[in-house]
Parts: sequence; structure tokens; C-alpha cells
Amino acid sequence: MKTISIKDIEGIRIGNAQNFTGGTGCTVILSETGMCAGLDVRGGGPASRESELLKPLAAAQSIHAVLLGGGSAFGLDAAGGVMQFLEEKGIGFDVGVTKVPLVCQSDIFDLTVADAHTRPDKAMGYEACKGAYKNNYQDGNFGVGTVGKFRGMDYCMKSGIGSYAVQIGELKVGAIVAVNALGDIYDHHSGRIVAGMLNEERSAFADTAKLLYSSYEVHDNKFVGNTTIGAIITNARFDKSQLSKIAGMAHNGYARSIRPVHTSADGDSIYALSVGNIAADCDMVGTLAADVMSEAILSAVKNAESAYGYPVCKDLTFI
Repeated sequence: MKTISIKDIEGIRIGNAQNFTGGTGCTVILSETGMCAGLDVRGGGPASRESELLKPLAAAQSIHAVLLGGGSAFGLDAAGGVMQFLEEKGIGFDVGVTKVPLVCQSDIFDLTVADAHTRPDKAMGYEACKGAYKNNYQDGNFGVGTVGKFRGMDYCMKSGIGSYAVQIGELKVGAIVAVNALGDIYDHHSGRIVAGMLNEERSAFADTAKLLYSSYEVHDNKFVGNTTIGAIITNARFDKSQLSKIAGMAHNGYARSIRPVHTSADGDSIYALSVGNIAADCDMVGTLAADVMSEAILSAVKNAESAYGYPVCKDLTFI
């Protein structure tokens, strides 16, 4: 097994677009020939688009793009720009008079990071596609997000987007993830918290799970607006039901690296995308998907840069 770049997986293009001042952005994963896709949503509050396309009973057997964006439900407008770009390129489902691009999207809640009224829109979605054709994807402050938000923004940290991919023989499996969790982020190797909610003095982690266990009083609003969204990308050949299973297994990567996770205040979602024809065992790829997802989560917090007054993991002296 060797580590590769997420951009080394053939058949996809990945691009970023962002507004650094407004504190939001989006990342698009494009396939010119179409890609089979599955989806598993575990959080209680997703902001998403065209998820029904990915159910096994839906007629569409492939899609042309997945967009991971900010802006909560407002940011779903960005898919219009992806559709415009792909239609101009002649990419989509042929309906005779034109080609209709099939674009799925999931968004994080980042309205409290900088400017609540700056969100990904059609223009930003279009720019992300242009970025994909320039191969401009990179980890860090591009899929914006924060972690450790159980007690609100005063004690949270800055996060971002991360990726990780491996190759075994001809098989390639990678993950890309925008981390914006309610819970703390753990290094799955050591079991230690590496990012999350800080204590009153900002001198240590407060430990969100421990705080949660301190009382079983009902919380009507757990600072709603948290989501970790990501995608598994592989050159193995799978159908929609197999990919949905792989996406479900990849959530084990979330569970190893984020605690608490999959709460009613999260919108945790994972896509699984097949962009090749390598024959591979579904359970083996699903197990590997969880591993690369955990590594991608670490990449997201370790490559983040301090911004908007929020510290990042590389700034902390106590870990």
C-alpha cells in the first residue's frame, strides 16, 4: 500500500472556489463521463440536493458532479453554476435538446464564521468548476468549517478541508472531507484529541463528550449548525447499492475521529463515487474507505490556518 494524492485518481477533476473575506467556499468533484454514486446520511440536519438520485431505485445510474459547499441551505444555489458549466462543456444526461448535468450537493453550516450573508452562489459554483480544470484543489482553508462547537463559537477552533488516498496494486481509494463537527477531533492512531472545544482559559481541550455526560438535561438547541461532509472516491467498479454500503462503512472513519458524532445537531453525510473499472471486493474497499476517511479528517484540521479569530491545531502548545 502506498500513499498517493487524491488528484492521482483518474476520471475525476476536483476544484476549489472560496471567498476568504466572507469565510465560505465550495469544492466540486467532476466526472466528464459520469460516475456511479451512493450516499449515506447519518446526521439529523443535512442540507442537501438531489439525494434521491442516489437511491438504488432511481433511474439514473450515474451523476456528473458532487459539490461540497458552505452556506447551509442557502449555499445550495451553487449547484446551478456547476450545471451551467457542465452544460456548456456538453456534459450531462442527453435529453435530445440539451444535456442535463446531474449534480448532487451537501453543505455545511458556516454562517457564524465570518459574514452570515456571504454564501456560495451560482457564480462560485461555476468558479469551482473552472478551478477543477486548472487542477487547483488543495487541503486547508478552502472548505471552511469549525470544530468543537458544543458551547458556541467562543471556544471553538478553525478547521477546513482535507484529503487522503492510497493505492494497492491497481486499486485506488481516497477520501475528501470538510470538517465542521459539533464534537472533538481525535487522532485515530493515538486516541488523543487534536482539535475541538477549548476550555475557559483556552489552555486545554474541554472534552465535549465529558461535558455532554455531565448532565442529561434536555438541550433544545445544541448550537445547531454542524456538519461533516465528505466523499470516498475509487477507481473500482461498483453499483449504487454497493457504493451506498461503502459510504456507510466510511462513516466508521467519522466515528473513530469525531466524538460525539452523528448527533441530531449534525448533518453528517458521505458520498461514495466509482470512477473506474477495477474489480475489487466491496467489503475490502469499505474497510479501506473508513481508514482513508480518518486520515482525511486529520489532514483537514492539521492543514487549517488560523482565521477569523479562531485558532487551529498547529497553533496549540498543549498538544
